[in-house]
Amino acid sequence: MSSAKISVAIAGNPNAGKTSLFNELTGAKQHVGNYPGVTVEYKHATVTVDGTTVDVIDLPGTYSLTAYSPEELVARNFIIDKRPDVVINVVDASNLERNLYLAIQLRELGVPMVLCLNMIDVAEGRGMKIDQEKLGEVLGVPVVPTIARQGKGVEALIRAAVEVARANAPWKPLELSYGSDVNEAVTELNALLDESGYESAPATNAWTALKCLEGDTEVSDKFDPSTALGARIKEVCTRVAHHIKVTMEDETESIIADHRYGYISGVSHEVLHHDREVR
Repeated sequence: MSSAKISVAIAGNPNAGKTSLFNELTGAKQHVGNYPGVTVEYKHATVTVDGTTVDVIDLPGTYSLTAYSPEELVARNFIIDKRPDVVINVVDASNLERNLYLAIQLRELGVPMVLCLNMIDVAEGRGMKIDQEKLGEVLGVPVVPTIARQGKGVEALIRAAVEVARANAPWKPLELSYGSDVNEAVTELNALLDESGYESAPATNAWTALKCLEGDTEVSDKFDPSTALGARIKEVCTRVAHHIKVTMEDETESIIADHRYGYISGVSHEVLHHDREVR
């Protein structure tokens, strides 16, 4: 990270208030273009925070980093290839559990992050109380509540992001369990990648292993099956997929997603409370 400039990427689900936050942060300083090779819009601006120059990049709205759509692929590739100093993940606080799927994938990736609990007024109006301190503790990131369309909490949010960026901490992924079959396969593939000298930086080899098991062609296509490493990776992924199909009548990708949702459900149960029943 440059001492003179900090890059902040804003990620979030469509309709989570990401655009409102970006507009509040940048005002009329925005520049709009397209990402190379795709028609996905690219918005960025430069602002100053406490004397620090901050490049703010508004990533396309996306529900996950699974790379099914051009928006998901653009968002994920930007984070991995451009390595922003920090990602602000904008979450609709009134739909916490649904929005946390992207947050968990960002944490699996390990990128330095601040969680923006946006629309906190809507959540509270529905009788929802979110234990922000506990949520931050569980996810291992700062959590800042905002009402972006009114500008409330935005200054505290960008300062929290700058503080995380200045810490310049290494990427530290959240370690989840995906069940014994997938866990063992991730360990096996991770060892293969390590032994071969392959480096997934700034992501980890364990993350790359997980993506190969998910059938993420954007990642798995990097390993030519005619090479020894590529052949072994393909063999492990095929073996695990067959085993899961036979024993569970399911697919590896679905098993991984199910465990993510299970983790998110547990987090939501721990941090989200309803003060009253709202009709």
